[in-house]
Amino acid sequence: GFSVSIYNVTSQSIYLRWPKFSGASSYRVTATAVNTVGHSLLARFSDVTLKGTLTSLIPNTIYAIQAEAIDKNGIILAETQIMQSTAPDIPVIDKAYSKLSNSITVEWRAVPGATSYLLTAQDGDSFIETVSLVIVVSVYSFQIWPFQTALLKNKKLKWCSFSTVLAAPILSVSSPSCDSIAVSWKAVYMAAGFSVSLMRSDGLGRMLKENTTNTSLIFTNLDPGTLYTIKAYAWSVNGIPGDDFTYNQRTSPNAPADVQVAFNSGALRAIVSWMPTEGALTYSVTASSGLLKLKCNTSSASCMVPSLQCSSEYYVSVTAYNDAGSSNPTDAVSLKTIPCAPVNISIEEDEPGHLLVSWPSVNFGHYYVVFVKSDDGLEVHCNTSHTQCHFQSDCGFTYFISVFAYNKAGQSPLGDVLNYSTAPCCPSDFRAVLVASDTVEVTWAPVRGAEMYETRALGGSGVVRCNDTATACTLSALPCNARYNITVYSFSEARGSNTSCASKYVATAPCSPEIKSISKEALSAISVHWQSNNEEATYIVTARGEAGLWHCTSSGNSCTLIHLPCGSAFSVSAIARSPAGQSLPSYSVPLETAPCCPNDLILTQVTQSVTNISWSVGMGAQTYVTTLESPKGQAKCHTLQNYCLLGCITCGTNYTVSLKAISETGLTSSCTYQGYSSSACCPSGVKLYRLGNNGIRVYWRASDEMINYNTDLHGSKGNFTCTPTSGLSHCDITEIPCGDVYTVVVSPVTHKGPNLTFCPKKIYS
Repeated sequence: GFSVSIYNVTSQSIYLRWPKFSGASSYRVTATAVNTVGHSLLARFSDVTLKGTLTSLIPNTIYAIQAEAIDKNGIILAETQIMQSTAPDIPVIDKAYSKLSNSITVEWRAVPGATSYLLTAQDGDSFIETVSLVIVVSVYSFQIWPFQTALLKNKKLKWCSFSTVLAAPILSVSSPSCDSIAVSWKAVYMAAGFSVSLMRSDGLGRMLKENTTNTSLIFTNLDPGTLYTIKAYAWSVNGIPGDDFTYNQRTSPNAPADVQVAFNSGALRAIVSWMPTEGALTYSVTASSGLLKLKCNTSSASCMVPSLQCSSEYYVSVTAYNDAGSSNPTDAVSLKTIPCAPVNISIEEDEPGHLLVSWPSVNFGHYYVVFVKSDDGLEVHCNTSHTQCHFQSDCGFTYFISVFAYNKAGQSPLGDVLNYSTAPCCPSDFRAVLVASDTVEVTWAPVRGAEMYETRALGGSGVVRCNDTATACTLSALPCNARYNITVYSFSEARGSNTSCASKYVATAPCSPEIKSISKEALSAISVHWQSNNEEATYIVTARGEAGLWHCTSSGNSCTLIHLPCGSAFSVSAIARSPAGQSLPSYSVPLETAPCCPNDLILTQVTQSVTNISWSVGMGAQTYVTTLESPKGQAKCHTLQNYCLLGCITCGTNYTVSLKAISETGLTSSCTYQGYSSSACCPSGVKLYRLGNNGIRVYWRASDEMINYNTDLHGSKGNFTCTPTSGLSHCDITEIPCGDVYTVVVSPVTHKGPNLTFCPKKIYS
């Protein structure tokens, strides 16, 4: 727990301290040189002394130092040992002198063990210390302390004294202009005057020298931008020159020459170039326009000035710089930039097909070019020195319009590209066709620029509209017999409706006629009456039935259907027809013609008082009434059949024959036929007389003397006939085969057809 520390070392002394040790009455310190034989030092200290100094030591020597704590009986209580070297020996100054006013040169012999030296200069009461450095003083006493690594100081000092030369003047140099240099300095202590010389640093030219008692002067007529060397010193009253001060100064450059400005219109920037000037290190270009100043700095002979404004005039100057200062600016060069893009462009379609593009004038714009490009790719342009241009335009196009201003600098930047859509084209070739009596179908070809169409029909009871994107429109439920003014308008989102479209007149079909009555004019002629409410209409009446079609035409309110077939049912309707079209048919009215008279009627006398009448079927007839009428009386029958037996017929009488054909609805056709004569009356009182074996005489009583009779004899062996001369009432038949049974009939002679078979018969054997 006992230790010793060293707090100072010199060349011949070591200073120690230790803490108080309990029980110790004294302390003993022994220093033994490590590398030197027989040199040691012993020192004793009381118990109240806690520090000690070992002196008379050898400089630059390592000592082993042992410290012991001893009690009052001489017994060593504790001990410790450390190693310590003494400082180097004190150096001896051989020479000290001053060549410059701000330095002292000191020379001494090296001291063994020293690693550095501390020099101290004293000027009155002030000290300046440095380690192996030169000290700036005037009249000084100085001392030197050697240093070892251990930094042990020795307080035994060696001193000497001397005086320095005049200090050099500290120059302040500037170049106020490109051909002058101004030199100034502060007064130097003890100086009687100053000498200043100036010469080009490259050795060219002559040297300029000035002596003065002032503290400033100016050298003029120098070369611009040239580096000069200035040397100055002060001299004493004895004429002894002091330290000199050397300074290199360049004159400020001359203004650059041949300034050229090249304007880049596309990038709105200018390239400024000039001839390099001697001695210039950098250049500054200034472009001024009003309060706006743009600068660019460069070390080359050109510079780009960016971000120029359009429609502006800039004044461009160049200034050269070096470390001495700046040149005067060059004479300003005027630069007019390209004009700005025209704004507030207005587009008007003063009349269809003509576009007027106008704009306000632009500063520095000498003329303008307007480009108009349609959406089909076609582009036209207009050059003008005015502020408006006229263009031809077509309907349904979108035009993209840009306006450029021009001057000598070039073209303005691209401004707003405006688009203007003209009104869509009108469907000029539309067709309006009446597809029904109250329906008009309007069709047209698509037109350029149209997004929607409106078909408008004006007339009749008002306005009918139809909007659609298709190129067709159907106007329905239109009043009949009306005249409409039809227009097809095209519409676009951008321009709205084209209101200049042409119209067409279309008339609807006539109204349907209303049949009021049908009357019978003749057997096969029917008169049809209707109510007429149309103008310029022709009416066609049609009777339609299984038998076919029958027509009649009139521009009035009635017409007659002729040659209608009998016994037929018809549906009668009427239509009105005009150049506009055809109406719907009227409501049908049923029509039935009277039944047809039978074409063939046959009368056959069955007996002398009964006649059979038969006839062909009459078209449309359901029942028939036949009548045989003579002055002697009438015979009639009503039947559903096509034949009838009429009795009570008087023989040998002429009858008129009539027939009525009656339809189901009661229509009657009276049919008249050729008269009918009943056969002559059969003779009465027929008697037979034999004339031998092979002959017979037949007698009768004639009903009329004018009637001739035939006698017919029929048997199995032959038939025989006898016709007597007119007026006779008997007849002989001879050469009759015998042995047979014969039937004998006497009947009136007829002029047509076979003999009558209904007269009475006689049997003869």
